[in-house]
Amino acid sequence: MGSMIDFKRPDGSSCKGYMAEAGGGKPGIVVIQEWWGLNDQIKGVADRFAAAGYNALAPDLYKGRVTQKPDEANHMMSGLDFVGASDQDIAGAVRHLAAASRKVGVMGFCLGGALTIAAAARLTGIACAVPFYGVPPGALADPAKIRIPVQGHFANQDDWCTPQVVNDFEKAMTAAGNKPEIYRYDAAHAFANEKSPAYDAACAAKAWERMMAFLGGNL
Repeated sequence: MGSMIDFKRPDGSSCKGYMAEAGGGKPGIVVIQEWWGLNDQIKGVADRFAAAGYNALAPDLYKGRVTQKPDEANHMMSGLDFVGASDQDIAGAVRHLAAASRKVGVMGFCLGGALTIAAAARLTGIACAVPFYGVPPGALADPAKIRIPVQGHFANQDDWCTPQVVNDFEKAMTAAGNKPEIYRYDAAHAFANEKSPAYDAACAAKAWERMMAFLGGNL
C-alpha cells in the first residue's frame, strides 16, 4: 500500500500525489487519474504497479476533489488547467520519480489517457507512454511532436474517444515517423476500470498484459 506525499512542480510549488514504492533503482511510472479524481481505484492501480516492481506516483490533479457523479466529474475536468496539469503536476511527478528510478514512463485512463499523450508530446524525461481511451485536442498536444514509444488501448464502442479520433491520432503520429502500437478492443469506454459498469475483465486483462510487456521493454 502506498501513501500520499508532496512533491515539487517545476515552478517550485507543491503538488500532492499517491506514491506506491517498489524500491530504489526500479523503473517509475506516473499514473494519471480519470475524470473522477484521485480515487481509491486509481490508487489501487498504483499499488498494482508497485507489486509488479514499479515505483508508481499518481498526481492529484483536482487538488483533493473526488466525485462519483458524471456531471460533477465533467465540470471538474472542464475546469482543469490542462497545460498546468501536464507541464507542472505531471512534469513534477516525472522528476520526482526520476530521482529514484532508472527510467520513467507515463500512463493514464480517460482524462488521464489524454494527458498521457499530452505529456509525451510536451515533456522531456519520459521514456514511454501508455494512454487508455483518451486523446487530447491537437492544440494541447501535436502527435507529430511525440518522439518516444507509445502503446495505446482504445474502445471501439467509445462515444467520447471515438474510433475516428483514435485513427486520426495514429495517422498523425505515423506520418511524423513514429508509429504507435495501437490496440482496439470490442468494449466500451472505461473497460479497464473494475469499478465501472463498462468493465470488461477479459479486455482489461489483455490490455494489462500488453502494457506490462511494453513497459518491461522500454523501462
